[in-house]
Amino acid sequence: MSVSPTMNFSTRLLPLAAIALLGLAGCASSGEGSASARPVLYPNATLSRVGDAQGRMEVNACLSRAQASGLSPTQNTNEVGRRAGEGAATAGVASVVGALITGRGSEGVLRAGAAGAAIGGSAGAVSGAFHNDRPNGVYRSFVQRCLSEKGFDVIGWN
Repeated sequence: MSVSPTMNFSTRLLPLAAIALLGLAGCASSGEGSASARPVLYPNATLSRVGDAQGRMEVNACLSRAQASGLSPTQNTNEVGRRAGEGAATAGVASVVGALITGRGSEGVLRAGAAGAAIGGSAGAVSGAFHNDRPNGVYRSFVQRCLSEKGFDVIGWN
């Protein structure tokens, strides 16, 4: 059985696409806009007096205190589901309209709509996964106030 050049190309392309997607996911899950970011302390008198190690311990204590109070570092959104639904609806309708314009029969229209919805839903779910890691502002405010009450000055999140 011979393998077509197209199949061979797509077989080689799939692992590269998976590696690229994982790399992008890693980039999307860190940094100041990520829910996994940690407070950055300004080197004020308190931090200079207690040292960096004690400062990190105080940050950890405030993060734990916020979570013990029922707060989460991430906003609880259903971004994955919402974007999957939007993608499925948009691509499904576009595929049906395209099939109607090109004059396909009812079976072709249904097949095009189903294929478009499946592709659009998958693309929307992937897009939603990249936007689902939103930081919780109340959680961050709680941690910043906790650290402020201990004499630390938070200048950002990283």
